[in-house]
Amino acid sequence: MQLAVRNHSMPLEALRYEITPVGLHYLLIHFDIPMVDAAQYELGVGGHVKKPLRLSFEDLQSRPATTLAVTLECAGNGRARLSPRPLSQPWLGEAVGTAEWTGTALAPILQEAGLKEGAAEVVFTGLDRGLQGGIDQFYERSLSLPDAMQDDVLLVYAINGQPLPPQHGFPLRLIAPGWYGMTQVKWLRSITVTDRPFDGYQQATAYHYRTVEGDPGVPVTRMLPRALMVPPGVPDFMSRTRFVEPSLQLVEGRAWSGRAPIVRVDFSSDGGRSWSAAVLEEPLSPYAWRRWSARWDIRKPGEYELCVRAADAAGNVQPLDQSWNLEGVQNNAVQRVRVVVGTASGKQGAADMPWRRSSLP
Repeated sequence: MQLAVRNHSMPLEALRYEITPVGLHYLLIHFDIPMVDAAQYELGVGGHVKKPLRLSFEDLQSRPATTLAVTLECAGNGRARLSPRPLSQPWLGEAVGTAEWTGTALAPILQEAGLKEGAAEVVFTGLDRGLQGGIDQFYERSLSLPDAMQDDVLLVYAINGQPLPPQHGFPLRLIAPGWYGMTQVKWLRSITVTDRPFDGYQQATAYHYRTVEGDPGVPVTRMLPRALMVPPGVPDFMSRTRFVEPSLQLVEGRAWSGRAPIVRVDFSSDGGRSWSAAVLEEPLSPYAWRRWSARWDIRKPGEYELCVRAADAAGNVQPLDQSWNLEGVQNNAVQRVRVVVGTASGKQGAADMPWRRSSLP
């Protein structure tokens, strides 16, 4: 319960924003939010390098800056819909957001430090510390050297044109486009080049797809394709069932993949028995989600199950069914939204609904 209330997902209606407002962007914090004084901050760059570096916050901000629109998604998105549910943050499907991240490229910093022969991985260590799996640890993840040297991998100090807030990693965090959120280490303490695979807990034990205890599993890496819709109509407070008047509805949402560009989104109003192609718009950047829309002409009252699925250029398609695993990761089953067509109450028509009255402020 305490883990769940510390973190938050993005309300589905926020899919209407091409760039997610900071307060609506999903947030997952493993341990505590460290308090950092930017004036005293230093980033250490060392390990298997010729010239270790100590970089102040001012040093980092003085370097050439890049701003990228990047979609981030938690690897455990959709976990709460699994049965039995794995014991971890109970995401329903909205653990996602797209922001404009500003920072400086990592590759020139590693080049300045001078990579020694045999350099293999780059380990990113955060200032956040805690216990997980019985291990006292700073949060750490690594990238292979070729992945870390990509031009789009950034050390970021701003989001949506503003300094990073504490919960998003102030003063400095990693952004590696296309990778699930566990890779995007916040509150960077140090960057260490190694000549062997990193075996820290978050890399070697956590974030693995496995269905049987004791199986080492397969490491989670880049985001699988997913599409989400803005649920049409108005919600019931407790059940979140949607109520829609008989009408022509424009259903819309966003789709993304970290494996390859999204090339198709399909919409279904009958629980996935039949599909029609949605209209796709161009993304703001190669690393950002794409808006899609579909017209739903619904005149007959009744109950419907709306679904949406995405496919990317590498041939990855969202499955209809959930993919159960011990950690509840990489579960990108299609979204399903229950909709009742007709008035929400038999005692009043749409024109009588209080939220329709023009006299309301």
